[in-house]
Order: sequence, then C-alpha cells, then structure tokens
Amino acid sequence: MTTLLVDSHCHLDFPDFNGREAELVAAMAANDVGHALIAGVTLERFPSVRALVERFSNLYAAVGVHPDTQEGKEPDEATLIRLAAHPKVVAIGETGLDYYRLEGDLEWQRDRFRTHIRAARRCGKPLIIHTREAAADTLRILEEEDGGKAGGVFHCFTETAAVAQAALALGFHISISGIVTFKNALQVKEVARSVPLDRLLVETDAPYLAPVPHRGKLNHPALVRHVAEEIARLRGIGLDELTQATTTNFQRLFAPEKDA
Repeated sequence: MTTLLVDSHCHLDFPDFNGREAELVAAMAANDVGHALIAGVTLERFPSVRALVERFSNLYAAVGVHPDTQEGKEPDEATLIRLAAHPKVVAIGETGLDYYRLEGDLEWQRDRFRTHIRAARRCGKPLIIHTREAAADTLRILEEEDGGKAGGVFHCFTETAAVAQAALALGFHISISGIVTFKNALQVKEVARSVPLDRLLVETDAPYLAPVPHRGKLNHPALVRHVAEEIARLRGIGLDELTQATTTNFQRLFAPEKDA
C-alpha cells in the first residue's frame, strides 16, 4: 500500500479557507497527502480548529498561542492542558519566540514560551516550535525548562545548520516548508540535505509560503507534495523514500493513532 504524505503544519482554520475546507481535504487525497496538522495561534481561534478536526478524520490539531500574538487571552498551563486532552489534539503550539516584528521588553514572550513548555511536559504531548531571529534564546529556554523531555519539532525551519544541530541535540525534529523550493533559499536547502532522515518532517504552513510553482498564490496542504519532491531531489533519493520517512516520523512524534 502506498504511503501518503503528511502536512505537519498548516492553518486551515484561517479565514482564507472559509467554506473551502472539504475541497481542500479532497485535494489532499488527489495529491497523495493523507493527513494534516492544524497548529493553534490563539485561544480564541481554537474552537474553530477543534471543529475542523472533529469534522475531518484525517486532520489533527495543536493548541497554543503564537509568540507574536499580543491580543486575546494569555494562556496558562491549566488551560493548555485541558484543551490538549481532546483526542484529536496531538501537540502544544505553535509556541516559541519571534523577535522579527516586536521591539522593547519581550520578557512576556519568553514567559509565554515557558508556560507552553511546562504544559507540554505535564500533558505528555510534543511542542511545535516557532523561532524567528531568536534562536539563541529559544534554545536556551528549551534547555532551562527541560523541553527535550517533551520533544517536538522546529517548524518552518529557516535557521542555520548549526541551529538545526542544536535542536536535534535537544531531541527535536526539523520541519521544512515550501521555502526550500525558492531559488535563493540556500541555507534552508543545506539543512534539508543534512538533517537525519529519521528526524525530518515536511509542511506547508498554509496559507503562507506556497512552494514553487505556486509561489505567491494561496498555499494549502495538497501542495506539500512539492516540498517533499524538492527535498528528495536535494538528497538524491526517491519521493517514496522521503514520504515513508517523514510520515513515519510524524506518526512516531505525534502518535495520532493513540490519541484518535
């Protein structure tokens, strides 16, 4: 039986997709994409995420508050743990640090990250890590909070190979998005070649970052196939081998069969 790809990170709950969810799930099937994980960005949006994963058997969820979200309810450990008890919620996140758009005292962001790590450790579910222009602090806080005990993935990875190695040393996986198909994304291509195959995931981060040949258009989970094809090309292996590895990694990390 053919192994299907998994989009390990998307946002199908976003307004871009309103009313098109069934169409996009059908497109996944037509492109040999079996499952997708919808990452949380706010507590206010989580009911929409939960409704989608309850509606479609091949969608899973994560619960969390994105690091650069400044509006809405601040998460606490008890709330994250309670929401993560849902059988289709397989991870905590996305969470992490993002210094790209924000300035000033960002201790609140680091405190929020620690809350997510502690919740993940307590409920036994992995973390989905977002880091942008904050790699040193992200790694430091994961070490200080024993984040490796929760494990998880650095999603939409755009950092250096050295940061990838540090994340791997903590026990995390690396997920590559459509950026890897961009001509000038040399750093991401290098990481895609070098990450051990048993620690690699693929994603779209839809609706953002549509891969070539759809760059600039609305991204969606079916397009993760282009990400996988480019990584397989970079590594000099077949698409089937890349698919088998990344799907096995997803199942091992998030254990969706256990929770569904």
